[in-house]
Amino acid sequence: MDFSIVGSAIGETLQFDALFGIAGGVFLGYIIGVIPGLSRSVAIAIAIPMTFYMSPLIAISFLIGLSKGTAAGSAVSAILLNAPGEASSAATSLDGYPMAKSGKPRTALQVGLLASVIGDILATTILIFVAIPFARVALLFGPYEMAAILAFALVFIAGLSGGDIFKGLAAGALGVLLGTIGLDNQTGLPRLTFGYTQLMDGMPLIAVAIGTLALSEMFVQSEKLRYERETMAVKLENHKGDRITFPILRKIFPTILRGTGVGTFVGALPGLGPSVGSWMSYGMAKRASRTPEQFGKGAPEGVAASESADNAVIPAALIPLFGLGIPGNVSAALLIGAFAIHGITVGPLLLRDEPELLYSIFAGMIVASIFMLILGWFGLMVFAQITRVPPHVVIPIVIFFCLAGMLLQGYGAFGLIILIAFAALGYLMKKYDYSFVTFLVAFIITPMLELNLRQSIILSRGNWEVLLGRPIALFFIACTLLAFIILAKRTIERKKPIAEIGD
Repeated sequence: MDFSIVGSAIGETLQFDALFGIAGGVFLGYIIGVIPGLSRSVAIAIAIPMTFYMSPLIAISFLIGLSKGTAAGSAVSAILLNAPGEASSAATSLDGYPMAKSGKPRTALQVGLLASVIGDILATTILIFVAIPFARVALLFGPYEMAAILAFALVFIAGLSGGDIFKGLAAGALGVLLGTIGLDNQTGLPRLTFGYTQLMDGMPLIAVAIGTLALSEMFVQSEKLRYERETMAVKLENHKGDRITFPILRKIFPTILRGTGVGTFVGALPGLGPSVGSWMSYGMAKRASRTPEQFGKGAPEGVAASESADNAVIPAALIPLFGLGIPGNVSAALLIGAFAIHGITVGPLLLRDEPELLYSIFAGMIVASIFMLILGWFGLMVFAQITRVPPHVVIPIVIFFCLAGMLLQGYGAFGLIILIAFAALGYLMKKYDYSFVTFLVAFIITPMLELNLRQSIILSRGNWEVLLGRPIALFFIACTLLAFIILAKRTIERKKPIAEIGD
């Protein structure tokens, strides 16, 4: 490790414009996270156009801060409204809302905030010490290994993110097909452009991301408005006894450490996502507790377990991203798009080509965690009021930002048509349970997968026996086949009627 580069990176992160960008990202994330139905991936998709005129460091730090703030903010609505800002905070509401109803809403929010910050900082530290050695090893990989790893990641994500391997692979195949649109990187000939010059550079990432994630979610939320009942919000007031104390902190600290470990493990595996981490951590905390009967009735450990794991997933998902260039979840996949907008190739090459930027991003993540604590601790009353904003006010505002973000890309009316088309596609995928996570990840990694696969074919001249001298590539090919067989078997068994399984 070159400490001169590290020192320069820290100094660049502590510049006023960088600090302002990070703080702005966390603050905006809190606001979006508090609103039920707006997830961190939706927030990042909407915010990517805002980063066009930022430097790469400020842009990436802003988006990571936004992701962290959204994760912490979603706990506010889970605790005060019993309506999680996103699915990963559903476990938080099991104990957070009962705590709030029992007269301790501030205590529940402070427990959730501290668990979020501690889990986030510890997972970020693990990221720093794991991603760099991982990237150094990955630099030794050739096109054979990278193609095999990317294929394995695609099958793995397809099977785990949606549950149905066949629907996941169908969504992934659609993502691969759309990812090949544009000029062929080898021959220079246009593919699937149908004469539209706007598609020569490929399908616009902004249209795909905003359409399938943000705008389609607004369609879903608009549909829910017809059936929505009034939520019983808990009012946040100043009471002397309603605050976190040292005995509570001492009681939840082991739970936070356990949740951080669970969240880091889950985040480093592509396709699992924060919801898996938070529920797994909650279940482990309940089994390890001496008073498991208190869970679901307002146990602080339940809030701490969910929030620590949920926030640990965010930096942990960047381990495969910085190490191999493979996104661990949707948020990480969107970051690849943000890097591409600024002309930066994410993955192990980032350590070799832009080491100062990589260290600056790590420093920015630590700073974002500090801002998350400060804004969350002193802004509880402000963020609590946002929970009272009705959905019929929020939805038009979000739709406006979606359309404005697409127009900023410069595609005009053509871009808006593509955006609406992908919004309809995203709505149908959510409606019929097709994995839009697999679709988006497949779309983003297709150029990298195609490049490495074609390089492998050219280098081997079509002779598969070359793989016998590539044990790492063979290992991941075997893992891909094994993962497909296991996940397909699980999907088929899940679809069988109970009587048929017993025969």
